[in-house]
Amino acid sequence: MSEYKINTKCVQGGYTPKNGQPRQIPIIQSTTFKYNTSEDMGKLFDLEASGYFYTRLQNPTNDMVAAKICDMEGGTAAMLTSSGQAANFYAIFNIANCGDHVVASSTIYGGTYNLFHVTMRKMGVEFTFVEPDCTDEELAAAFRPNTKAVFGETIANPALTVLDIERFAKAAHAHGVPLIIDNTFATPVNCRPIEWGCDIVTHSTTKYMDGHGAGVGGCIVDSGKFDWMAHKEKFPGLCTPDDSYHGITYAEKFGLGGAFITKCTAQLMRDFGSIQSPQNAFLLNLGLESLHVRMLRHCENALAVAKFLAGHEKISFVTYPGLEGDKYYGLAQKYMPNGTCGVVSFGFKGGRSAAETFMKHLKLAAVETHVADARTCCLHPASATHRQMNDGELAAAGITPDLVRFSCGIEDQEDLVADIAQALDQI
Repeated sequence: MSEYKINTKCVQGGYTPKNGQPRQIPIIQSTTFKYNTSEDMGKLFDLEASGYFYTRLQNPTNDMVAAKICDMEGGTAAMLTSSGQAANFYAIFNIANCGDHVVASSTIYGGTYNLFHVTMRKMGVEFTFVEPDCTDEELAAAFRPNTKAVFGETIANPALTVLDIERFAKAAHAHGVPLIIDNTFATPVNCRPIEWGCDIVTHSTTKYMDGHGAGVGGCIVDSGKFDWMAHKEKFPGLCTPDDSYHGITYAEKFGLGGAFITKCTAQLMRDFGSIQSPQNAFLLNLGLESLHVRMLRHCENALAVAKFLAGHEKISFVTYPGLEGDKYYGLAQKYMPNGTCGVVSFGFKGGRSAAETFMKHLKLAAVETHVADARTCCLHPASATHRQMNDGELAAAGITPDLVRFSCGIEDQEDLVADIAQALDQI
């Protein structure tokens, strides 16, 4: 499918039925798989043959959907996980362990920040957070001899900062480490980070990819371009024998295109088991089939909402990278010329109380701990997803106490603007 356009890949990527086979991806709802001999199964455990033996590691339905996302992103290998959080954890922990260090953008999703700053720190992995707009000198200063990766989001949730992917990729590669990008908000329909130098792409497929609030999930895509063996002293897990798999050296046996995902599956999924259910993978695929159509409407609606809010007397600021005049408009035009996302962030001249009043009076938009759905939803991050952060951490993440994250669905834009207008009238 690599020669086809992204719209076609959304619909038909990952699975091509043969004569008489099901047209839709089949749900292989089975924990185990039968083999004729122990020798046949042994080859799978030795990573000498491809196949399935236990769904905790791999499942055919999951792999077909992962193959579609891989094709959409332009990667060489991919895997599904149980959530976006699991995808980000696996992507980092696959190469950074106790005693290692990672450079990360400060304006990332609050759940990811907690994962890095709290949980993974307890596991011995240290993180240095840098502003996405930091100077080249400040970015270079964040690296240490034990740095193993750089992490950022294409469009940060909910700050909506746009990462300069090429600049961060250049810095990562100058220090011999990969750039990992969470591409959840842009989706491969609007941005393919691998084309700009990114090495590993992650997704919370729960968001736009699923698009209907039906199934939680995540995905990791490897570009197949980072040369692990060229920096083998930094990545012993990939470049030295793995005793738990009979001394296999992943980078040698599976090459640039398969080493990262094979290790992530064979080690981390084996031991942590954060597998996406085949049923959720099936639902995800249904969402992917219309992703290219929905993203267009999401972006159109968001731009209409941003323009309305930008001229309203009760609004103190509007952040939307697709809005001309926005701080990140230039970067958005570079990396996402056909649209950014459906999320608009804005604040109120009346402060936090005004934001809370506004949300209480919304009728069409639902207050939910969700984003990037076909139905419009709204959230006050300081009270929800970023509740654990103090004021300083909130500021570093680009969040003010009065900020509201408004996720535009695919309803009629006039209805969305009318709902916002009537809620603003109550302030």
